[in-house]
Amino acid sequence: MERPVAPRSNPHVTMLDVADKAGVSAQTVSNVVNGRTERVGAETIDRVTRVIDELGYRLNQSARSLRKGRTGIVGLGVPVLASEYYGELAERLSRGFSEHGIRLVTENTGGAMAAEVESLAASHLETYDGFILAIAASESADLKRIPPTKPIVLLGERALSTRFDHVLMDNVGGGRMATGHLLGRGARTILALGGSESGPESVQTLRTRGYLEAHREGDVEMRPELIVKTGLDMADGFRAVSALIDAGVAFDGIFALTDSNAFGALRALADRGIRVPQDVQVVGFDNVRAGAYTAPRLTTIEPGNDDMSREIVDIMLARLRSGGPAREPRRSMMAPRLVLRETTR
Repeated sequence: MERPVAPRSNPHVTMLDVADKAGVSAQTVSNVVNGRTERVGAETIDRVTRVIDELGYRLNQSARSLRKGRTGIVGLGVPVLASEYYGELAERLSRGFSEHGIRLVTENTGGAMAAEVESLAASHLETYDGFILAIAASESADLKRIPPTKPIVLLGERALSTRFDHVLMDNVGGGRMATGHLLGRGARTILALGGSESGPESVQTLRTRGYLEAHREGDVEMRPELIVKTGLDMADGFRAVSALIDAGVAFDGIFALTDSNAFGALRALADRGIRVPQDVQVVGFDNVRAGAYTAPRLTTIEPGNDDMSREIVDIMLARLRSGGPAREPRRSMMAPRLVLRETTR
């Protein structure tokens, strides 16, 4: 028995072609394909549907969106694509927007100020209904030059501009929570892996600020040499911790400023036979999925990933419904929490 062959779509067939073949008006065809059939008879619906299948007519969703002044696409600019954190962020946002019939397109800004500013330019935003930008390099003065022509939501560490909606995580509070947990479990010489005391507000400086506050609150002396200025990925964490061990630097705790950094640190400790958590306790930050599968499983700071994604989607949808950029921008900060696993006692 032969299987019925599904009709192929023909991009050259128009709604007028369907109307002519079915002997109805183009408006009637439009009503049928868009589900407005309250005043269309059952026989007419059947005839139009059969002609659509016969001719292979396909509704041009792109043209339909453009006629409404929409593309049906929201952009997301991130500083690096090869990142578990940003990959998981893009996945959550894509899932949230798809529930409302909106596609998410992700771009790589490379963490460069020029690319971040360009992503918000009017000419670039023509492609999108709105844009979400994870700020890595831009400063407030850079953003002041941008006239908001479409809804824009900033995502990042710093409250840079009051002209745009901005969703932040509590980096200082999370850093304080991570370090306080290590101090509470008996650690006294704690590395701030990837930390920095100086420079513009960033992941490094804000989470380090929390690290310092926890030491002050616990009345524990902090040694400046334990703030290890390095990159934030796995290879950076591995190299930095390996070098410190080889140099004979003593420490009994690591606050890794990202989970990726913590993964590298765990590998370096394991290679040198240093037990976790018996000899050195480790806390990460970001709660990416892989942390639940390391050996041992990584204790980490959950910065409110799901809440942040929902907030971004809600803000963008509200701006799209209102038809333009924010008149009274929202600033939202998510509350962190500690996820206890096996790398702390």
